[in-house]
Amino acid sequence: MELMHRYQKLKDKVIIRRQEFIELMDYVETKTSYLTSPASTRFHLCIERGLLEHSVNVAENLLKIKAAIAPEISDESCVVVALLHDLGKAGMPNHPQYIKNEPTEKQKAYGYRANPPYRFNDELTYLSVPLRSLYLILRRFPLTEEEVQAIAYHDGQYVEDNRSVATHEEKLTLLLQYADSWSCFVDEKNSSN
Repeated sequence: MELMHRYQKLKDKVIIRRQEFIELMDYVETKTSYLTSPASTRFHLCIERGLLEHSVNVAENLLKIKAAIAPEISDESCVVVALLHDLGKAGMPNHPQYIKNEPTEKQKAYGYRANPPYRFNDELTYLSVPLRSLYLILRRFPLTEEEVQAIAYHDGQYVEDNRSVATHEEKLTLLLQYADSWSCFVDEKNSSN
């Protein structure tokens, strides 16, 4: 399926908070670089639209895992946290977090692309990806406590700051952590650029 079709199919699963979600996503899609940003500066899906592809992959994987082991969790919560867990990577309105690098003169002379392809925008106030994600979301869309925890701690054991939640994770947090890891390290493993 084409990426935008997969994305729309997921967005259509948000029913209870539909109007607020439509408004949030309109803001996200038109005011930030969510639809065009890479998923990283040099690793998985370090390509234009990589963030969107990663978010869709995570949502699809999360729904599959949830169906098998935690069907009581709503599809809506799964889609919301999966599509928005890395929203902070889009940066702020008119200020993307990732900026395309230009090739050096030597890279140009030999016909190489810029390496790394993207760099962090130093003009942004530093916030971790989960914090920026929550900052952008909560001003426009209501999240449950479980959804906030899932987004805040979606990187699991890979981030030192997350140790405080260890053994206190809600089911949604654990599912998002696994779907995110599976997407990065299995589905997107060979998609660096």
